[in-house]
Amino acid sequence: MTLATGFIGLGAMGRGMARNLHRLGLLHGVWNRTATRTQELARELGVEAASNPAALAATCDVLVLCVSADGDVLDVVDAILLGLRPGAIVIDCSTVSADTARKAARRLAKAGADFLDAPVSGGVEGARDATLAIMVGGSESAFERAQPVLRAMGRAVTHFGPSGAGQAAKATNQIMCAGIIQAVAEAMAFAKAEGLPLDMLIDTLGKGAGSSWYFVHRAPNMVRNQYPAGFRVVLHEKDLRICHDMAARHGVQLPVIETTLQYYRRLVEQGHGDEDISTIFRLKDALFAAEGAPEKDPPGR
Repeated sequence: MTLATGFIGLGAMGRGMARNLHRLGLLHGVWNRTATRTQELARELGVEAASNPAALAATCDVLVLCVSADGDVLDVVDAILLGLRPGAIVIDCSTVSADTARKAARRLAKAGADFLDAPVSGGVEGARDATLAIMVGGSESAFERAQPVLRAMGRAVTHFGPSGAGQAAKATNQIMCAGIIQAVAEAMAFAKAEGLPLDMLIDTLGKGAGSSWYFVHRAPNMVRNQYPAGFRVVLHEKDLRICHDMAARHGVQLPVIETTLQYYRRLVEQGHGDEDISTIFRLKDALFAAEGAPEKDPPGR
């Protein structure tokens, strides 16, 4: 049986994910807070352009959400309750707190629906190519029923436990991303100051032990000094605040989180909040500019 699937939230990630659902014949309709995005993608794919979330919920077995913040998730959940089919599955691919996931699950359970918190990682490239890593919390039975939809969007799909477990796994990922993007930016700023051919460096080190997804895919941004929004600073800042609060419940402050939040605050103040997080290179590069590059020996010495 094909699961008629609706998609809510057609941002940079959501559009690619919705297209992959359509490619496998699963996408029934779409809705976005900005109506023009709803209409444009619905026309492109030949699916329903829902007038509101409740109307979309009334025609779907599964709803996938991909919105920006905790309040947005709960607002959408409250809206779809008005039209939700009993037995429906709501899959939330947003990055929010584990507490928000558990709240959403409780509200939907009262309506006889299942909820999976299923945040994703892999950037706009992963959303486009259906190669996302999807971290899932919720019941095992709902996870199994949702497999066709989850597998249409991601390559590594893992069930981590009850509601909130997916978001806890994603918070772990976001801490790693913070450390990695800082390390990549520092390394690239160092390499630039040393006068190395940066494109050649990326090609070589991308095959070495220190490589990472962020190095291969985002170090080129640093070479070009252009930072198109793959994962915006303001969104990662929001995620790291969630991580900060989760760590605080254990009585802990994690240095990677705290220093990255400081950098992001400066980038937002400088007007770079809507750029990709690789724009942190601006701050690392400025360290060398402030000190002045060392004089290099002339060729032949």
